[in-house]
Amino acid sequence: MAPTKYIDRTIPRISLANFNSRIDTITEELVRAAETDGFFSLKDTGISVGEIEAMFVQSAGFFALPDEEKATVPWLAKNVGWEKNSQIRPSTGTADMKESYQLQFGENMKDSWISSKALPDFRETALEFMRRTQAISEKLMLCFARGLGFSDDYFIKAHDVSRPDSQTTLRLLHYFEVDKKTPVPEGYFRAGAHADWDFLTLLFQQPGQSGLEICPGREAVTSFGIGDVWTKVDFEAGDIVCNIGDLLMSWSDDRFKSTFHRVRAPMDPQTDYYGPRYSIAFFNQPCSSCTIQGPLKKYPAVTGEEFTRSAMNRNFAALKAKKDAMGVENEDDGHGAVSQRLGNPETRRVRVGV
Repeated sequence: MAPTKYIDRTIPRISLANFNSRIDTITEELVRAAETDGFFSLKDTGISVGEIEAMFVQSAGFFALPDEEKATVPWLAKNVGWEKNSQIRPSTGTADMKESYQLQFGENMKDSWISSKALPDFRETALEFMRRTQAISEKLMLCFARGLGFSDDYFIKAHDVSRPDSQTTLRLLHYFEVDKKTPVPEGYFRAGAHADWDFLTLLFQQPGQSGLEICPGREAVTSFGIGDVWTKVDFEAGDIVCNIGDLLMSWSDDRFKSTFHRVRAPMDPQTDYYGPRYSIAFFNQPCSSCTIQGPLKKYPAVTGEEFTRSAMNRNFAALKAKKDAMGVENEDDGHGAVSQRLGNPETRRVRVGV
């Protein structure tokens, strides 16, 4: 595989300060970013650096627990719970070297919260952080609704986290430390290239923990951006990095474009971060029963449940094709999970990379 080519791109940085009085300007900036970049960062969001750091402390506390304790809240097909070394990206065909813990607002989280004995303040801190992030998401949804000609609350209703069929997810991620003494092969990634299937993803990252890279969708000409020109993403403390998902791309009749992104493994001991890497992603995913169709009706109307199922099936098909090319056997369990066999008699349950 040829070395990755890089270029510096200007990533829009949008202020949400004085939202009510500046909503027209903010809407214009968001729509422009969605049309041309698919990626942007937010400042002046109302969530302080201290609040973000407090959530990272809770996240690190969870991942520091013994695996036996974390396994009491295993990953389930409704996209909640803990997984480790099990998410396979179709772009690589191999598992991301990380662990994650998916949290939701509603009934899907029954029995999937880590016990208060293990982490006394975790649930309350996480839910408050999720509510604060949802409030920011709803401001963005209002702007995108106006930009596309929908009523102001159109997308907000479709992502109403008070509904029992809410699918919006906060994902805590922990990428494992990489040994500086062992050269990392070209083509190895902490998280392989992918575009999110949701409406919009809000990402929190700690300054100095490098690795995030993007390849804007309107510029990518190859599958998963392989061989295309990438850009390293750095941002200020307290900023939230956002990317357009496939759902908003569909809802905009392809006017907005989802963007490939990945987390590159460290390669240069002089410049790259090799330590444990933590990030927090908030996925705005549609309520199962909502109806999805753009203003131009370019695509048939589908429900949130149908869109999600289609995304899972598409990803599984891409993963199966990758594994077929690698000579690896695949089995689907009907829920977007795959059993991977790599010449080992023990079968391991893994997640499709979305």
